[in-house]
Parts: sequence; C-alpha cells; structure tokens
Amino acid sequence: MPAHSRRPDLQLSDEVREQLLRLSHSRTAPAAQVQRARMLLAYAAGATVAAIARSLHTNRPRVQRCLDRALQLGALAALEDLPRPGKPAAITAEDRAWLVSLACQKPSDLGYPHELWTTDLLARHVREHCQQAGHPSLCKLARGTVSKILNKEQIKPHKISYYLERRDPDFEPKMAQVLHLYRQVALLREQGSPDPALVAYLSYDEKPGIQALQNLAPDLLPVPGEHPTVARDHQYRRLGTMTLMAGIDLLTGHLHGQMTDRHRSCEFIGFLRSLNEAYPPDTTIRMILDNHSAHVSTETRNYLATVPNRFEFIFTPTHGSWLNLIEGFFGKLAKTMLRGIRVNSKAELAERVLAYLEQVNQEPTVHVWKYRLDELAVI
Repeated sequence: MPAHSRRPDLQLSDEVREQLLRLSHSRTAPAAQVQRARMLLAYAAGATVAAIARSLHTNRPRVQRCLDRALQLGALAALEDLPRPGKPAAITAEDRAWLVSLACQKPSDLGYPHELWTTDLLARHVREHCQQAGHPSLCKLARGTVSKILNKEQIKPHKISYYLERRDPDFEPKMAQVLHLYRQVALLREQGSPDPALVAYLSYDEKPGIQALQNLAPDLLPVPGEHPTVARDHQYRRLGTMTLMAGIDLLTGHLHGQMTDRHRSCEFIGFLRSLNEAYPPDTTIRMILDNHSAHVSTETRNYLATVPNRFEFIFTPTHGSWLNLIEGFFGKLAKTMLRGIRVNSKAELAERVLAYLEQVNQEPTVHVWKYRLDELAVI
C-alpha cells in the first residue's frame, strides 16, 4: 500500500481556484506558471505528488517544492519563483559609474580620432585603463556588457540628437511681437469681415534652391498588370535652381508669389513693388519676415523711404523661422506639387509653380496660428 502523505491538504477559495483555472488554460502566460497552477489544482483535488509528476511529465521534487511554497505562502505566491541571492556581482556600482562617465565624454577628448563612441571602442578603452583607474573587475569587459550597462542608464553615446541653441538675446521679445500680430489677425477674423483697406497682414519668406531637373529618358506611366508605379530613369540633367518669393495674406489666405533666379535685394524690392500695386494706396502692409540681408540692405531701405508708412516689417528672431506661418505652406508645396517634378527648362519650372499658386488662390485657405498664443500675457 502507498504511504500516506504527511503534507496537509491545500485549501483554495473560490476566487483563487478561478484564477488558477484560468491560468492553467492560458496560452500566453509563462509555461512555468501554467504548470504550477495545474500542480496546485491537482493536489487540491486529491492527487498524489507522484501522480501529479507523471501527468505533467516532470519530477517529484519540483512538485513538492511548489506545494510546500503554496502551503507556506499561499497558492498565488507559489506561482512565482522565490528570490535567490545568486552569484555576487563582479561589476560594482562604482565600476558602472566610471564606465558611464567615460561614455559621457567624447572619444576625441581622450586621444581617439573618433567623434562618437562605439561599444567595441568603449570596451577596449575600459579594458586598457581600468587597472590604472582602480576598477580591476572590468579587465575582461565585453561589448555586450557595455551595451547592457548603457541601456540600463539610458545612455546612447553612439547617437546624435540635434537641438537649436537660441543665439538671439532678444528672442522672447521678438517672438512676442510675432505672436501679437497673429493675435491681432485672430481678433480681426472673429469680428466678421475685417477691412483690408486699413491694414494687410502678410507672412513672407523665400524658398531658395528649387531644382530644375530634366529627365534624360521619358517616364513610363503605370500599366495594370506590368508595373504599378511611374518608372523613371535614375539619371537626370541639372538645369539650375530657382527661388520662390511668397507672401500669404493672413486675413484672406491669398498667396502672392514670384519666381526668380536669385533672391538679392533687387528681387526683394521687386516683390515689394508687386505688393505695393496689389493693395489700396492707404493700406499699411505689415509683414512677418526673417533677418535675411536682402530684407535690411541699404537698397531695400532706400526703396522703403520712397513709400513712407507703406510697409511695416516684423522680424522673427534669429533661428526662429518656425514662427513664420508661411513655412507650413512651403512644406506642403515640397510634399505635393514639387515632389518628383521634372521640367525641360527653368522657365517651365517657374510657370508650373506660379500656376500652382493661382490654383491655390482660386480657393484660398486662411491659415491660423495657435501655438503659444495663450502665453502672451506671460511673455
């Protein structure tokens, strides 16, 4: 006759039994937890340790350890592994801190030609200098261990993320001027139908470097069943570049634009002349623009002196072109009309860009600026 077990019975509440049943049939839970749940349910149903081991294709000591933990700590606690001391860490916290401090320096400052660390380079440097620095446990450091340490500290010395330093000491006041203009436009728009005969508000900038590229072989249009996309020869001819000078009326959404070969003072003055002709004589034209040399040159100031009180310039701060609303239109232009464009001449490029502006002006979109307007009282 089999010996009677001296291990006490396992009492399971209805709630715990339900959790164990769900876990025992789970396909996503860890396999060890599923097996332990089945052990506990079988033992609570009266099965012996030997029978449980045979049915689950395991050994008796494993079943006994699971049951002993359940009887001591509870059925749910027995599902998890108990913490064990393990092998003492060979790499101490001081060793890790020293490695991280090295990763936070440039390799070029330590005598290497590299600008950025690689895990292999950093591991080799640590192995060569750890004894002298008082960290002998790093003598056999591998690059994989370096990766684990840096990942835990969320350090990525092999990557570069860019930021824009504010070099304009008057950045905040200049930004406030631009945002106040956007606030004025919003208030005028809320009033219903603003009178453009009094003040016109424009966001102006240039988009230089628009390439005129010519195909050397004709494009092959999509053909069902053969090729789904436009097929294009990878070779092309460069015909030069052009500049789009554009200003968007913030009240009406109307786009004013010119295509030029360059964007010097004379081209900018030509654009100002076109605006002078486009608006009634008594209208003040307030323009948001950057500090390009053509905008503040002697030639430009001489022209402005011939039309006193006609133009009012509001300059964006240095490295603050993102405050200029027309940049959003330029982004849309690059992603739509200019995307993949091929022409046979620069004149064709200018014609097609201006045709696009005319198309937009048929149903103009009033652009709205919202970012940081609610902070004006604080700035």
